[in-house]
Amino acid sequence: MAEDTIRYHHPDALVQTDWLEAHLGDANLRIFDCTTHLLPAEADTGAPYRIVSGKAEYDASHIPGAGFIDLQGELSDNSTKLSFMLPSAEQFAAMMSRCGVGEGAHVVLYSADGIMWATRVWWMLRAFGFDNAAILDGGWEKWQAEDRPVSTAACGYPPTRFVARPRPELFVGKEQVRAALADTGTVIVNALPPELHRGAGLSRYGRPGRVPGSVNVPAGRLLDRNTKTFVPLADASAKFSAAGVESSKNVICYCGGGISATVDLFMLHQLGYKNLTLYDGSMGEWAKDNSLPIETD
Repeated sequence: MAEDTIRYHHPDALVQTDWLEAHLGDANLRIFDCTTHLLPAEADTGAPYRIVSGKAEYDASHIPGAGFIDLQGELSDNSTKLSFMLPSAEQFAAMMSRCGVGEGAHVVLYSADGIMWATRVWWMLRAFGFDNAAILDGGWEKWQAEDRPVSTAACGYPPTRFVARPRPELFVGKEQVRAALADTGTVIVNALPPELHRGAGLSRYGRPGRVPGSVNVPAGRLLDRNTKTFVPLADASAKFSAAGVESSKNVICYCGGGISATVDLFMLHQLGYKNLTLYDGSMGEWAKDNSLPIETD
């Protein structure tokens, strides 16, 4: 991407801690803690990890006025064995309505233990037609490090009506990914760490390796290790360009469970890429399906 085009194409989708503190009293603001934790799986469960809600930490301390979103418990399709799958439009709309998200709302999302939980909810909101949502740069860790105000009070917003306007092109399934393997107009991006991309050692997801032909832009490398903020946009652009992720192509992002890949999607969105989609099942589905090809170094 040319240097003169490296700018935030959607600057309103990223807010800073000082801005948020100054706007905590805005009547249309809807702040949500989206924290979830992935812990080692219990023996003999076959699960890649154990999912624990961040509600306990939220109850102990959160940004004043913020509500809590239980991503796996309330905002995922729990009829499938795969974790964190996109719920139906009806389920999503009902949850957002209860949370007070509707027309005119300005949503700000944050999380601890990785901003990917917030970007996942942001991508889901986009998938159901809601664009006035932003990520808090640096998340809970930066807010705390700067000694900004916190609260222990139970918070919530008045229920309203969320109208879902689905954009089905923002999510794809395994058959669409399989079909894309032979499509030179599509690039598939793996957001997992390099060792998992290479297929080195055991994988928590099943067969080690990656979707054949996919390139690796780890989500962790799009974040500053110390501040937890997003890296400068020029740095992100260079990483995607080096991997061959061209803005002229369709881009499918995946990871282990459709979470960290949304960090890549967020940065690609900011870089002005248009044809972006998420493989929701990711390696949690692909690696366990022996009918699907897999590739290792």
